[in-house]
Amino acid sequence: MKVLLLSDNHSHSDAGILKHVDWADEVWHAGDWLNLDLHFDIEKQGKPIVGVYGNVDGTDVRGYYPEFQHFEREGMRIFMTHIAGKPGNYASRIVQEARKSRPHIFICGHSHILLVKNDSQNNWLHLNPGAIGLHGFHSVRTALRFEIQLGSIKNLEIVEWPRKQISEIK
Repeated sequence: MKVLLLSDNHSHSDAGILKHVDWADEVWHAGDWLNLDLHFDIEKQGKPIVGVYGNVDGTDVRGYYPEFQHFEREGMRIFMTHIAGKPGNYASRIVQEARKSRPHIFICGHSHILLVKNDSQNNWLHLNPGAIGLHGFHSVRTALRFEIQLGSIKNLEIVEWPRKQISEIK
């Protein structure tokens, strides 16, 4: 299964993002959509979406997505939320929620900082894809793509775009 992991698009959608959506079997989004434009763009490509809402998302997005997602793919348990911190510095309520499903993969967004790190204390892989939107302090827009096969992640890649808006707007 091919997964594209996104976060923090802040209402931005463009052909560069959608090219990678086309590659994926499923798209995961760790919050701060700001509106549902990207959701509908992904849906038009026929791709399933698993997501959460972020701290700047309104009732439209919160009507589609919860604060927490616990799900399983290809033998791996996944926990996703928007604001979580980083290994060694999680809020206790987030760790308590995550431990409900004992995830192999822990996903969050919010920081706009790409981070892939094994968290040996909690025994999960921490994934934060950074941000694909144009707003924020990040200098490069980032996402993650990978495959899940027989209970493990394969071919993990960082996808990068320049922060400036590209001409290929939807």
